[in-house]
Parts: sequence; C-alpha cells; structure tokens
Amino acid sequence: RTYVNPTGQRIMLSVAYGGDQSDATRAHRPEVCYPAQGFQVMSSTLGRLQIAQGSIPVRRLVARQGGRNEPITYWIAVGDKITVTGTEQKLAQLAYSMKGVVPDGMLVRVSSIDANDQQAFGLQEAFIAQMSAALAPVSRSQVIGAGI
Repeated sequence: RTYVNPTGQRIMLSVAYGGDQSDATRAHRPEVCYPAQGFQVMSSTLGRLQIAQGSIPVRRLVARQGGRNEPITYWIAVGDKITVTGTEQKLAQLAYSMKGVVPDGMLVRVSSIDANDQQAFGLQEAFIAQMSAALAPVSRSQVIGAGI
C-alpha cells in the first residue's frame, strides 16, 4: 500500500504475515528478495527507531535498480520478538521451538523512492511513529513486539 502525505511524499508499506515461522515458511528478508528482483543493495545498516512506545530495532537498506533509489526500513516479528538479522530470526524461532511452539511472524517493510537516503529514512521514521501510535495496543505489540 502506498500512502501520500499533504506535500506529495510517498511511503510504501508492505506487511507480510505468516502463521508458521518454521524453516520452510519463515519470512524472507528484503536484502535477499530485492536482489532477486534485479536490485543492487547499496548499503545495509542496523539501527534503532525511536517511537513514543520505545525503541524498535530496524535494518535500513538502500536498494538501487537503474535510476530508482529505494531506501528501506524493516523488521521481522517472530512471535513477540523483533529480529533484524537472519541469526536473530533463527534464534527466536529456536527459542519458541524449545517451548513446543511454532510462532507466527510478520515482516514490516517501509520504503520510498528518493535520491536522498537520509531524508527518506527521516520520513519513514515519522510514518512508523504515526502508524504505531494509531494501532490498538494489542495490535501494536504484534507489529512492533512485546518488548517495547
């Protein structure tokens, strides 16, 4: 879904939910999916995003294909844990399996097309803060984790 603010800036939101985060069906990270679609990942950094409810760990990518520059902010919820690396994702999955639970999961990806990466990441941070504030508390914990 694409959201447009009053000044015409666009934010793309993609949320992919899966009820089974076992190896065969777990969420795929954008740094894998974007190159498969012909993009080149120009940078990848870990960070934290400040919102009213706390701090969310995120991964920030910049993907490029031809003249299209797409800064991306994302995280993956595995059960009620937020992960931003493949190792964290696997460890969360294993922790649940040791309890006999197959967790659900959700990839939350926010991106925009912008030549200015820092401007795009600032706009994305503001969008995520507004989105999380608009969610009901039970939905918010599913989207941004219970640890916030």
